[in-house]
Amino acid sequence: MEHLYAKVSYLKGLAEGMEIEAGSKEGKMILHIIDALEEFADAISELNDDQSDLEEYVDYMDEDLADVEERIFGSDDEDYDEDYDDEDYDDFEYDNEDDDEDDEEEEDGNGLYSHDKNFDDEE
Repeated sequence: MEHLYAKVSYLKGLAEGMEIEAGSKEGKMILHIIDALEEFADAISELNDDQSDLEEYVDYMDEDLADVEERIFGSDDEDYDEDYDDEDYDDFEYDNEDDDEDDEEEEDGNGLYSHDKNFDDEE
C-alpha cells in the first residue's frame, strides 16, 4: 500500500512544482483529483487491514471448528475402511406384490402399453 501513498505524494509534489493552483478551473479539478486519489489510497489501506483481520478470524474459527468436530465425532477417520467398494454389497430384486389383475397392461403390438400415448395417432 505504501506505493499508492508514494504515488499520491509524487502527484502532490508535481502539482506544487508545476505551480498548479486552485484559482483556475483546471487547477481546481487536478487538485481535487489528487485529494480523491489520497482518499482512495486510505480506503484501500483500511480494506486491506480489515481483510487481514477477517482472514485471521476465519483461521481461528476453522481451528476451533476442527477441535469441536474432533470432540464430537472423535477419530472416525481411523475406523473408515479405505478399501470400501460398492461391489461388496449384493444387489437385490424388488418384487411389487401390489400388482392386481386389473392393473395389468397389455402390449398393443406397436411396442406401446395401454398407459402409453402414441403421439403419431393424434393427427
